[in-house]
Amino acid sequence: MSMDTIQDLFEHGLEDIYHAEHQLLDALEELEANTERDEISQAFSEHREETRDHIDRLEEVFDMFGEPPEKEECEGIEGLLEEYEEFTSMDPTQEVMDYHNMAAAEKTEHYEIAAYGNLIPLADQLGMDDAADLLEENLREEQDALDELKGLTEDFEIDAIPAE
Repeated sequence: MSMDTIQDLFEHGLEDIYHAEHQLLDALEELEANTERDEISQAFSEHREETRDHIDRLEEVFDMFGEPPEKEECEGIEGLLEEYEEFTSMDPTQEVMDYHNMAAAEKTEHYEIAAYGNLIPLADQLGMDDAADLLEENLREEQDALDELKGLTEDFEIDAIPAE
C-alpha cells in the first residue's frame, strides 16, 4: 500500500487503532484480573465495555469508507503490552502491581487519545463528517477514562509501598 494521499494516511491510522483496540480489549481483562483494589478493577471493567463500543464505532467508520475492517499491527500498543508482560514477570507485590496497572493503563490512554486526535482532522479533510463524529466520541471516552485513571492514581495510598 502506498502512502501518497490523505485517504491512505486515514486508512492506515484507522487500521492501526482498530488493531490497538482489539489488543486492549484483552489487556483490560488482564489488568482487571491482576488488580486487587475494587475501584481500580471496576474502572478496567467499565473501560473494557467502552472499548467494545470503540471497536463497533471503528467498524462503522470502515463501512462508511466502503472497506472491510482490517487490522494493521499497532507496534506502539504491542510495545506497551510487551513492557507490561515484562513487568509482571518480575513478581511485584500486589500494591506495586495495582499502582503499575494504573500507570500502564494511563500510557495506553495517551496513545489512543493521540491516535484519535490525529484521525479526526483527516476524516474532516476527506469530508467524512459522520466518521469524524464517531471518532470524536471514541476520543471523548478515552479522555474520560484517562481522567478517571488519574483520579484513582492520585487517590492511591502510595505510602503503602516501601520507598526503598
